[in-house]
Amino acid sequence: MAAVWQQVLAVDARYNAYRTPTFPQFRTQYIRRRSQLLRENAKCGFEPGLRRQYLRLRSQLLALRYGPLSEQSSFRASSVRSSRTTLDRMEDFEEDPRAQGARGHRRSVSRGSYQLQAQMNRAVYDERPPGSLVPTSVAEASRAMAGDTTLSENYAFAGMHHIFDQHVDSAVPRLQFANDDKHLLACCSLDGTLSIMTLSPSPPSVKVTLKGHGGPVTDFAWSLSNDIIVSTSLDGTLRIWNTEDGRCIREVRDPESSELLCCTFQPMNNNLTVVGNSKHHLQVVNISTGKKVKGGSSKLTGRVLSLSFDAPGRILWAGDDRGSIFSFLFDMATGKLTKAKRLVVSEGSSICSISARSWISREARDPSLLVNACVNKLLLYRVVDNDGTLQLKRSFPIQHGSQLVHSIFCPLMSFRQGACVVTGSEDACVYFFDVERNTKAIVNKLQGHGGPVLDVSFNCDESLLASADSTGMVIIWRREQK
Repeated sequence: MAAVWQQVLAVDARYNAYRTPTFPQFRTQYIRRRSQLLRENAKCGFEPGLRRQYLRLRSQLLALRYGPLSEQSSFRASSVRSSRTTLDRMEDFEEDPRAQGARGHRRSVSRGSYQLQAQMNRAVYDERPPGSLVPTSVAEASRAMAGDTTLSENYAFAGMHHIFDQHVDSAVPRLQFANDDKHLLACCSLDGTLSIMTLSPSPPSVKVTLKGHGGPVTDFAWSLSNDIIVSTSLDGTLRIWNTEDGRCIREVRDPESSELLCCTFQPMNNNLTVVGNSKHHLQVVNISTGKKVKGGSSKLTGRVLSLSFDAPGRILWAGDDRGSIFSFLFDMATGKLTKAKRLVVSEGSSICSISARSWISREARDPSLLVNACVNKLLLYRVVDNDGTLQLKRSFPIQHGSQLVHSIFCPLMSFRQGACVVTGSEDACVYFFDVERNTKAIVNKLQGHGGPVLDVSFNCDESLLASADSTGMVIIWRREQK
């Protein structure tokens, strides 16, 4: 019975950000009170069938009321954290190591609730009449967030909102907006530092600089609660940072003394981080203890350059510099990795970016993978089974032959026809592509960088886009106001 009430709470938590957006205190009180009531009701021993029916109906009603969620929102809510932060969990773990088993159990329950929500979303959309591609009243929230415009109009980014140049003369390989945040942005640099920037209040400024790595910083990732960042470096260390004061909480050295090239959080358990190194190994690390997870390691055919989980955290894809993408099955309870499939995209070409998405739009509901592979094309793959097998769906021409260029799916999944992806390019431009358009797929092209554009990132409502290049420049682009 406890599993059902936790699934109900997971559904409520997913939509909590849409309740009283100007009164965050109310949202916190609401979710705490819901948790208390659900716990109390779970003890009353109601008939399981009735509780599952309630869960199904509540999921459908919330989806109809608020529209589809961004993938980041789903990630963040699915862990059912209430008000607890990643730092809280780290401190608790250090005080009581026995809590690991309990947390692993709770995470596996959350995984079930996440999958149930995905089923509810499909049920809501599949029940609509054939041919009704754009729903009307029930899609108001989604359409309002997306601007209720055509795809080309909605992604008419043109004006530069701000330019950051604190890393000038050193490439900025990665940048990313904080989860579910409009104004908080971070980037890493080959000068050995990371920057956390705030875009509001005006003027935009660097909030804190993270210093401590002894070599170029290659990758980083925000925790779901945005209270910590993990970063990797060519100095062979994984560092864990407090995002408020820039303090380094922990340093984890690679046991092989190899260069660390990429990292990503496990989306359902932010105590676990996956790290890829230059000696072809990837490893699951428990950041609360700084130790490797038993069974959580594997070897690829080349240097591990890119990592991405699917939404439930069950499948991990890893790309190397020999042109291969491997899929791994992730055991939620133990952190063990099991190698499943391998795809050779192009022999000898670096797989420098992988992004996963459960579904892109109402018309493109296949689980998808977006890949940059140094073949002068942006590649879109369809995920065809539970082992992470990939099938090429589309490709888009860009200039990309050697640099570590990255791309992203647009964060909002709306009822608008078409779906957009954004990528950097070695011709110093940012490209927007409509993955559903058979001809003239380019939706927009941004010019202004002085070197190859290495990474791009949207904020949560798509009002701002950030891009970074090989000269160290970070440009914030503002969407045109209609």
